[in-house]
Amino acid sequence: MEIQSSDRRGLNVMSNNVIKRFKLKRKNSPKSWSILLFGLLALIIYSTLLSNVTPDTVDAEPYSISPRDIQSPITIEMKEETLKKQKDAADQVENIYSYDQDSPLKQAEKSNEIFKAIEKINEAEKKDKDKEPLTLDQKIDQIKGMVGNNQISPEAYTALFNASPSELRSARDLASSVINDTLKNKIRVDQLGFFRDRAEDNIQQNSNFASSLKSAVIELTRSNIVSNYLLDVDKTKLAKQKAIDEAEPVEIKEGEIIVREGDVITPEKFKQLKLVGLLDKEVAVYPYVGLLLFVLILVIGLYYLIRDSFAAKESSKRKQILLYIILMAFSLLVMKLSSFIDKMEITGIFFIVPIAAGAMMIKMLLNEFTAILSSVLFALCATLMFNEGSTGTFNFPLGIYVLLGCIAGVIYLGKRHLKSRILKAGLLVSFINVVSILIILLLQNGKYSPVQIGVEIGFGFVSGFLASVLALGLMPVFESWFGVLSTTRLIELSNPNHPLLRKLLLEAPGTYHHSVMVANLAEAGCESVGANGLLARVGSYYHDLGKTKRPHFFIENQMNMDNPHEKLTPQLSKTIIIAHPYDGSEMLKEYNLPAEIIDIAEQHHGTTLLQYFYHKATEQSEKDIPESDFRYPGPKAQSKESAVVGIADSVEAAVRSLSKPTPVKIDSIIRKIITDRLEDGQFDECELTFKELDTVAKTLSQTLNGIFHSRIEYPEQQIKKKVDL
Repeated sequence: MEIQSSDRRGLNVMSNNVIKRFKLKRKNSPKSWSILLFGLLALIIYSTLLSNVTPDTVDAEPYSISPRDIQSPITIEMKEETLKKQKDAADQVENIYSYDQDSPLKQAEKSNEIFKAIEKINEAEKKDKDKEPLTLDQKIDQIKGMVGNNQISPEAYTALFNASPSELRSARDLASSVINDTLKNKIRVDQLGFFRDRAEDNIQQNSNFASSLKSAVIELTRSNIVSNYLLDVDKTKLAKQKAIDEAEPVEIKEGEIIVREGDVITPEKFKQLKLVGLLDKEVAVYPYVGLLLFVLILVIGLYYLIRDSFAAKESSKRKQILLYIILMAFSLLVMKLSSFIDKMEITGIFFIVPIAAGAMMIKMLLNEFTAILSSVLFALCATLMFNEGSTGTFNFPLGIYVLLGCIAGVIYLGKRHLKSRILKAGLLVSFINVVSILIILLLQNGKYSPVQIGVEIGFGFVSGFLASVLALGLMPVFESWFGVLSTTRLIELSNPNHPLLRKLLLEAPGTYHHSVMVANLAEAGCESVGANGLLARVGSYYHDLGKTKRPHFFIENQMNMDNPHEKLTPQLSKTIIIAHPYDGSEMLKEYNLPAEIIDIAEQHHGTTLLQYFYHKATEQSEKDIPESDFRYPGPKAQSKESAVVGIADSVEAAVRSLSKPTPVKIDSIIRKIITDRLEDGQFDECELTFKELDTVAKTLSQTLNGIFHSRIEYPEQQIKKKVDL
């Protein structure tokens, strides 16, 4: 094959244009873009939930008729009623009394001390007969000083001093016995008179003393009968306080119906309406501040959890975040519209919300981790958005319903999902929705009719179906608008019937086979380091598409023909070879293939040197030729996938050239290629680490050893060898 001089000039011009066109792009896009977009998401969430936290007010007057059932939006204590209830509880507590068990003995002993003192004074007077006898008044003063009992009258002391010793002993025993028997009873202060009178009657009936002595004994006994069942102030106070503490506060419960439709709003009910804030005409700030904090916590937490889940390339990352914000906004809008349907007062109609569509699209267009976290956010937002008619601010049963449905759809799609699985995922969501509804109804232990249960289950089933239909209908739109390379799109691009792959197979069959081998190696290498193996596989299918422009200038397509490069100068051969990544890039762009596939085609050679033609040109020229003239213009690999495809491309070609590949030779070639590229700076602009490069080398070695394993010779082969000899 001979190339005319005009073609040569054309190829040189094309080479210069290619080099100018494919310069490395500057990295821009600061993190402020991400923060700005998530700030927009926070604003969207706040706007959709704003109406659900706006305080409800009632235009009512005392003695007016309530136009509807009026429920309390909060739980609040009625303090005046609580205080009254506590006071009533304390008043119902009886006083606690304590019985003094020592009182019988103690008071009897006091009585005996008086008798002993009288006996002592009398005995002392008898012993000292020479002294002048004491007067009665002196004796009384002396005994009062001894016993300290001021309740006994002088007349009683006179009778006691005048009594004979035997009468005095009898009086002592009687008084002591009556006091002891009487004080064995529990005597309160208000019962003291009764028991003293009973003791007096007892003395009257059981004594034959002279009237003066009997009166003295009665007086002495009455003075020693005291109250022995006394009020225990501390225990009574503790008991009353306990009753106050145990008294339940009088509250208006959240969701409690204060006034029913058609009832008269009495002053008491009007007071309750005012207490819960339903009559406030002023704008309440607290709910809006609370919602703001709620949204900020959700969005900030979401941002820090998923910010590393997007593409590493800044331009792709920005596009993915924008897509994510749009998907979130769409999902929230769907929920908001469904919440308006809830006002139709059809039982359980809110279960029809097809929010699982948003979670499934996020999974297919972005990634599973982001989809699961978004499902949690959808559930939390649903608890507020569907609080109409709920007894509280948050409708947690519906939040659980939304969460289970979304996660079921996300998990079922799997890692290598197809669009055909979306309908099956919708059926699974329908099933999970039905189970969730049954769980909610059973746990609430409500009295539901079979018709009501059937209607709510029907809405849940329809929700899953609507979610799959929405996802199927909108997926192509988002993929087209944002050029999203979803797993579904990659699987479609890997179809051998794709026009470009058919073109590669028919026009460059050797390159096609080479691309398939590279795809197997690249996929294994990428998956070993956590990169996107499917992207590497599909990118490998298309990476050498540019060779279809001049297929016979590439050795894998030179079957039964001379090598055309033998008739060309090294410079012209270099121009033809170097052009193929960018020819392929142009063809891929014409067919609107995703940017990630185009990047792999452009970057798989990086800025490597065409060593064969460079050395050939150096040998043929007397002047020094700069290496830059024989290098690919780049760019270098910007992603792990591009770098691994470039390694796999070189490795496959090198190993295929071995006559007898052994594991040692294969491993040696792989590590030499990786080392040469590393030293040449081909990995400077991607995120591959030394450890990951070692992992890729081991994986490629294992894969190639599996392909080029040794085989036993069959008898026919051995016979043929002998014949040939």
